[in-house]
Amino acid sequence: MDGETWFVLATVAAVVMLVAAVYLLVRVFQARKLLREAGIPLRSKALFWTAVIYTISPVDLLPDPIYLDDIGLLLVALKSLHSAARAVRPSERVRP
Repeated sequence: MDGETWFVLATVAAVVMLVAAVYLLVRVFQARKLLREAGIPLRSKALFWTAVIYTISPVDLLPDPIYLDDIGLLLVALKSLHSAARAVRPSERVRP
């Protein structure tokens, strides 16, 4: 493959990862209402805000065309929030 093909593939991959990161960031903000409810541990709240700040900050573990670190941290934050919400309200179904 020539250089132009690699460039196109890299651009498509970067756009797909950016869309995934933005989608997960929106999901994290939608899950923000869980933070307002009593009983959510401080650790889960801190992880939520850490994920948001890390996603929008220019400092990354991986260079910015690669959003895998952002996506991973957002997924961990969402999982932590939903687990904490289920622990607080075990009888209610929390939408993922």
